[in-house]
Amino acid sequence: MIFSVKAKNENIIRLARKIGYRISEFDTQRQEYNLVCPVGGRYYPRFHIYLKRDGKTKNLCFNLHLDHKKPSYKGAAHAHSGEYEGKLIEVEVKRIETILA
Repeated sequence: MIFSVKAKNENIIRLARKIGYRISEFDTQRQEYNLVCPVGGRYYPRFHIYLKRDGKTKNLCFNLHLDHKKPSYKGAAHAHSGEYEGKLIEVEVKRIETILA
């Protein structure tokens, strides 16, 4: 699910910690952070966010989904069992928006 939040001049690392996520990597080509938050104490399932600042508005743009398991074959970094909408995703979006309000 894609959503955006009005940006405050906040450090992305602190912001990630504030919402309970950790930065797993930064894509220099896309200028995009890759954040993860395990659900239930293990690495999977996990909430996964691609986060970047909008070039014009400077708002934070989130692309959130739930990874149910790791990719099932080599070289398939993005081929996994993922959930992109639904009640769990909506609840997580609302939680993030509330924290950052």
